[in-house]
Amino acid sequence: MPPILVGWLVDSLSGNIPAFLNAKGNLDVKGVVVLVIFLTTVIFLLESFFEWVFDRNFKRIAQDIQHDVRLDVYNKVQRLPQAYFENNRLGNILSILNDDINQLERFLNESFNEILQMFVLFIFASIALSSLSWELTLVGMAPIPLIIGGSMLYQKIIAPRYKKMRDTIGLLNSRLENNISGMRVVKMFNAEQYEYKRVEDASNTYKNDNYKIIDINVAYIPLIRIFITAGFAVGLLLAALWVIDDNGKMSLGGIALYAMLIQRLLWPVTRLGKIFDDYERSRASVLRIESVLNEKEEPHKKDIAPLKTPFELIEVKNLDFAYSTDSSVLEDINFEVKRGTSLGIVGPTGAGKTTLIKLLTRLYEVESGEILLDGRSLSDIDLKEWRSQISVVNQDAYLFHGSIKENIAYGQPTIDMATIENAAKMAHLHEFVCTLPEGYDSLIGERGIKLSGGQRQRLSLARAILKNAPLMILDEATSAVDTQTERAIQENIDFLSKNKTLIIIAHRLSTVRNTDKIIVLNNGRIAEEGSHNNLLKIKNGIYKDLWSIQTGTIVEDELSE
Repeated sequence: MPPILVGWLVDSLSGNIPAFLNAKGNLDVKGVVVLVIFLTTVIFLLESFFEWVFDRNFKRIAQDIQHDVRLDVYNKVQRLPQAYFENNRLGNILSILNDDINQLERFLNESFNEILQMFVLFIFASIALSSLSWELTLVGMAPIPLIIGGSMLYQKIIAPRYKKMRDTIGLLNSRLENNISGMRVVKMFNAEQYEYKRVEDASNTYKNDNYKIIDINVAYIPLIRIFITAGFAVGLLLAALWVIDDNGKMSLGGIALYAMLIQRLLWPVTRLGKIFDDYERSRASVLRIESVLNEKEEPHKKDIAPLKTPFELIEVKNLDFAYSTDSSVLEDINFEVKRGTSLGIVGPTGAGKTTLIKLLTRLYEVESGEILLDGRSLSDIDLKEWRSQISVVNQDAYLFHGSIKENIAYGQPTIDMATIENAAKMAHLHEFVCTLPEGYDSLIGERGIKLSGGQRQRLSLARAILKNAPLMILDEATSAVDTQTERAIQENIDFLSKNKTLIIIAHRLSTVRNTDKIIVLNNGRIAEEGSHNNLLKIKNGIYKDLWSIQTGTIVEDELSE
């Protein structure tokens, strides 16, 4: 029941009907009771209606903010350079996109809602109390400055602990994501107990961080209640003494009204502990969200001349690159490849082959030297436009959960089925797909887990073939298929790459044997370059040695045939 109506009712039942209720002198106690019950019913109905309107709209606003922030952060993540993903763990990024944004939504939906209600209640309760007795109002509100000061101290103490806790949950999510993604390896190495222990350690760290927060949090609320109880008790005692002294300052209804108003005003303040707790949780989450939003994006230049297609010549001049200042990965790289020709890139592991492709595709930007496209610096070309001109097949073919058809036509959802099937035939995938009960609608699982390594590579190759870009880059694209299938695929690629630029990275030298030119990388430098036959003529050459090892033949004999 509203406190004011309770005050009216108590005064009326004690024989002191408020004058403004009985201005005409014809209202008895029964009439007051009926009036109070009627007003109570109307007020509760209105309160229920407005509470429904407020909660519905406020919660929808919180959901809209959550939705917009998640999309903004995800859009930002898509624009970040490759270095960000190589230097940050996936589980931590997912934790920001899910847990941290959800924590922000929970604060808006619950605690911020309470703050607004508490603010409105404080204004109206203060006005009502002041009209009743300004002395009692000051006594009842005396604990509030102490509560605010204690809350600020609490916030200062708890803030760094919440930041550490949010970082810890990011590490725990990274550990879980890493282990579940690599469950096949875990099983094959009988490492279940080892990984369980690592998850247990990460979870224990998170638990202990929460323990430290709980120890502070549970002490905060009782201290607030002590201050509130003191103010409530002193104010109630003073009001009761006034009633006993019958000095006209307070009636029985007034003391009932005061008790209810001060309780409604002060007891919600005990919720400040949870509100500040939720605030610090969400603040730590917001800081992690901002850390992503403040990251430097990939360069996107506007208002630049469009790319002339088809381009005729790619030139790499005096190219140097290092991931850090400690050591160079590529040094003094110079070569060119013309449209309609093919280039093979070979070399031992760690020679810099994949790094070179990252620079060509602008996953990393050139720091020293330059890459030119028909004489124009690659950095002066719109990034999206440049990548639209490239088809890439990586050794570790990444496939999305979905159907074979969706993965082949990735990025081209309106492509017709006949074109999809033709790309699959070129990649020697069509025959396998036809053996499946659901054909091209067959689901391949997360990262294509239902397919073999060779099938994943062929699907990725079909995807690149379908894109039909002027530049095709094959990075160990057929390393997981048998030699006969590789030869057939290579014939199709040779056919498809006419009037295109083809760059092939391979450890298996038979893959690059027929390319127009081969460069051999060693320790980040071009050690040798030339055609297959010319490279075999280099005495004690790296390529010659690799060929001899892989084929088990004497090079001189082969050249004489």
